[in-house]
Amino acid sequence: MEKYDPRVDAYIAKSAEFAKPILTYIRELVHEASPLPAETIKWGFPFFDYKGPVCQVAAFKQHLGFGFWKARLLSDPHQVLRLGDEKAGSFGDIKTIADLPPREVLMDFVRQAIALNESEIKVPVKKVAAEKTELVIPDYFIEFLEREPKAIEVFNKFSYSHKKEYTEWILDAKSEDTRLKRMETAREWIAEGKSRHWKYK
Repeated sequence: MEKYDPRVDAYIAKSAEFAKPILTYIRELVHEASPLPAETIKWGFPFFDYKGPVCQVAAFKQHLGFGFWKARLLSDPHQVLRLGDEKAGSFGDIKTIADLPPREVLMDFVRQAIALNESEIKVPVKKVAAEKTELVIPDYFIEFLEREPKAIEVFNKFSYSHKKEYTEWILDAKSEDTRLKRMETAREWIAEGKSRHWKYK
């Protein structure tokens, strides 16, 4: 791939005056650190890729953001990375070249990021378990289902989400007639082992 992407030239040209020298500085620094990254444009911003994103830069009206895709995995002995504010990149709001860490530090980050991609090391994804609130099922719905042994048997074996879907459907009925019709339909579907949204699966 070409070392320079003309789309990045165009991006720099249309950026605010304060941002142009910073963008040019970062661009040259990345290529000086390693010949491997290729330039591209993703989501409207310049990216430097080598076997995946290495780093990216984004210019705004009054500041610039520069970040490393795997910043959380980089060794940072000088403690210059700002990991709690990724929306502003890895170093906060940048308004001048002096707001960036020293050149050698940035070049080291570039090389580290390339090595991480080379080794196919990924940033661990934090899985936040959704807290299940206690599901309150109306007694009248349970009693209605109990008139059909198969329906109550299947319902009791349903997952939390399936039970919740049916319960909310019954509770959302605006009138008693509608509620009764929904319970009759629900009992029929449940006895057949169908989830509330079975038609769309």
